[in-house]
Amino acid sequence: MTGALIAAAVLIAATVFGLVRRHRDGVLRARREKDGEMGETVRPDDMGAELGEKATLLQFSSAFCAPCRTTRRVLGEVSAMVDGVAHVELDAEAHLDLVRRLNIVRTPTVLVLDEAGRVVRRATGAPRKPDVIAALGEAIP
Repeated sequence: MTGALIAAAVLIAATVFGLVRRHRDGVLRARREKDGEMGETVRPDDMGAELGEKATLLQFSSAFCAPCRTTRRVLGEVSAMVDGVAHVELDAEAHLDLVRRLNIVRTPTVLVLDEAGRVVRRATGAPRKPDVIAALGEAIP
């Protein structure tokens, strides 16, 4: 009987975890500021690429990440649609110092940067195109 209860508890916990993760995946959340200090800033030399004129979509990927391909396509389409927006994709393994500094824990992770390189929004998982466009509305003055 206790084996059945343990199995049921594990099944319930796994289901709850899966539902929460599905709900949070790809959602672009506002960057929380601590005690009025400025959010994290990414400079062109950190990325090895120039910032966009109005905003930058910074994507952290890895070699065997299937959602990274979908994210690359979505961000590429959005950056082509909106003038002054650049899409930069970085290999997380090749930029470990930046990954640690920005607390990137999984791929894909997308950061929406304003024209100064400040992190405005952040998403883990593949974001939806309408959500990316809406997040750019906050980054572009």
